[in-house]
Amino acid sequence: MERDDIIQYQEDNELIAIRRNKLEALTAKGLNPFSHKKYQITHNSKEVKEQFDSLDGCEVSIAGRIMAKRGHGKASFCDIMDELGEIQLYVKMDEVGSEAYELFRDLDIGDILGVIGIVFKTHSGEISVKVKTFELLAKSLRPLPEKWHGLQDPDLRYRRRYLDLIMNDKVKETFVTRSRIIKTMRNFLDARGYLEVETPVLQTTAGGATARPFITHHNALDIDMYLRIATELHLKRLIIGGFERVYEIGRIFRNEGMDIKHNPEFTTIELYEAYCDYHDMMDLTEQLITYIAQEVLGTLKITYQGQEIDLALPWRRMRMVDAIKEFTGEDFEAVASDDQARALARRLGVEIKDSDTRGNVINAVFETFVEEHLVQPTFILDYPIEVSPLAKRTDYDPMMAERFELFITGREIANAFSELNDPLDQRQRFIMQAKQRAAGDEEAHMMDEDFVMAMEYGMPPTGGLGIGVDRLVMLLTDSYSIRDVILFPTMRPKTSQ
Repeated sequence: MERDDIIQYQEDNELIAIRRNKLEALTAKGLNPFSHKKYQITHNSKEVKEQFDSLDGCEVSIAGRIMAKRGHGKASFCDIMDELGEIQLYVKMDEVGSEAYELFRDLDIGDILGVIGIVFKTHSGEISVKVKTFELLAKSLRPLPEKWHGLQDPDLRYRRRYLDLIMNDKVKETFVTRSRIIKTMRNFLDARGYLEVETPVLQTTAGGATARPFITHHNALDIDMYLRIATELHLKRLIIGGFERVYEIGRIFRNEGMDIKHNPEFTTIELYEAYCDYHDMMDLTEQLITYIAQEVLGTLKITYQGQEIDLALPWRRMRMVDAIKEFTGEDFEAVASDDQARALARRLGVEIKDSDTRGNVINAVFETFVEEHLVQPTFILDYPIEVSPLAKRTDYDPMMAERFELFITGREIANAFSELNDPLDQRQRFIMQAKQRAAGDEEAHMMDEDFVMAMEYGMPPTGGLGIGVDRLVMLLTDSYSIRDVILFPTMRPKTSQ
């Protein structure tokens, strides 16, 4: 530990010891703040303030955590916080009695109270509750971070999210907004006849994406299983089974590195609609995201990390090769062979392998030179089939797939295909991916014989769309890191606390 950490650790331990002594003193008096099973409340802080005209002079029962205390002889004030905000309490010895008043004065910041009192307005105009009776519902045995500086250390904020929520109002607002975004997403799709479903998290084959999976072991069956890396293949099975519009909002797990855009477990929505293609999915994506922004934020003009973003339609649509040509000047449609593509990539300074095909190179050049420039909403269309093993080929070029990704602020937000429904082509794609896997690419797609068999029964033309819910929430809440929008992000264990 650093010297400052040691001092803070010692101070915290001293404060914890003082609070435990207070708890023992309460217990000696026959008071146990942890014995209450429930507390009946009639109003929250927001209701008291918003309904003051009708509640002025009325009795209410409220509960919350003490966030500040101010004493004035035989009268004291404190602020308590509940889920929807803070409200001031006025405690007077003549009103509650001397014994109760001394108990109140001995309470600590962080203690949780239940209060019955009268709503009134102080001389300074602050809506408050004059306490008649109170109960200590839970004793806080650890001190909260200092009120005015709050909880600033990002690592500590993520590890102890409960403290982050207590001390930082904006954090709580972010997760309330996240919940509203997901609810609005559901409302949009439900109103259009989509059926919400659930598919397995534990799978015998990790499919639906190119990613490294987490591996676990099922003891009873004595087999290795994978945490899902996508919901795609099971949702397509449902399309084959006769459901024509399905979606799932769920957790996905990928055994990859962590940065401001990636967490090993994250949330996506995937949806599939029969008799559609990727152009329909582009239209749906525009409609869905603009609907969410308008319903949740009330505007289509937002700011993300200082950048002005205009979500108003229409959004730009351009092919991947055209985007590369715009930002590098290089025309990959004039590049016929893998050797030519690799030579061009090396001339541009892009790191590639000798085994990379023309399609792999196109994708690598795009990621290197184009993505960061796509600040305003932009659909990038027609990806190489090497990186799109589940998408239908384009009519104009069999080596390109009917796939798009949506980019905003230089980040991928959505990914969609005209879904491949030819089982023979799908088998060959899986074989090609299996060869890449055998060559050492741990993210290449696994062979999934059961899915190919399902396709052999007939799958209608289908449009499919996946949206990274966390990244969408980041965009709409102006959050810098994915950890800011996941309540409990993955963290490296600390050896000591």
